[in-house]
Amino acid sequence: MSNNNNKVVAHRGAWKQNNLPENSIASLKHAIELQCAGSEFDVRMTSDSILVINHDPHYNGLLIEDSKYEDLIKFKLSNGEKLPTLKEYLIAGITNNTTTGLVCEIKPSKDEDRGKFIAKKVVGLVKDLKATPFIAFYISFDYDILKEITKISQTKTQYLNGNKSPDEVKADGISGIDYYLKVYRDRPEWIKRSKEIGVLLNAWTANTPEDLDWLLENNFDFITTNEPELLIKMIYKKI
Repeated sequence: MSNNNNKVVAHRGAWKQNNLPENSIASLKHAIELQCAGSEFDVRMTSDSILVINHDPHYNGLLIEDSKYEDLIKFKLSNGEKLPTLKEYLIAGITNNTTTGLVCEIKPSKDEDRGKFIAKKVVGLVKDLKATPFIAFYISFDYDILKEITKISQTKTQYLNGNKSPDEVKADGISGIDYYLKVYRDRPEWIKRSKEIGVLLNAWTANTPEDLDWLLENNFDFITTNEPELLIKMIYKKI
């Protein structure tokens, strides 16, 4: 596939404008319809080692890490979908998709070894489904998860937590930084330094026209947003 270069990463899919559930297959498909450069989603693992797509550690009051998948899927998403597995999500993301990279966030786990196991399991499933070319990058707040991925995959990685300099990230073989917008406003020198040493720049989660315009003016490689339709319009007005 060939990714678009429009910088737009739909945060948990393109859900807001059409009132779709976040992290649903429907929101992923809408991001693909919009031809976003990327569509982000969140991966967690159940107690019986099923990889599922959900942002929060709890789903309908159940802690995902301590719950079996069969108990979680008793509760539907707001549009009637069941809680998607990573396998189902990836299959949807590689079907009829020639424009939109998949941005896979692996959520931190309750212990380091479990986090590394999840990382290996995710990358292994991606390879089994021949979905590697569709993964734009892996992202995580857990630095050790990203370092584990760099050992087993050539796919790009981005760190989310905001506490590592571009030079530190580069030294550890991580491809980019994807920090909360305020981090860049407080440390503009990190923007300049990232460009100097080839560290990819992404930011989350920018939603206002002012914030989106600031990131465009600073020529970020990617912009993660809950307003992909707005950002697409802004980008094409500048062309």
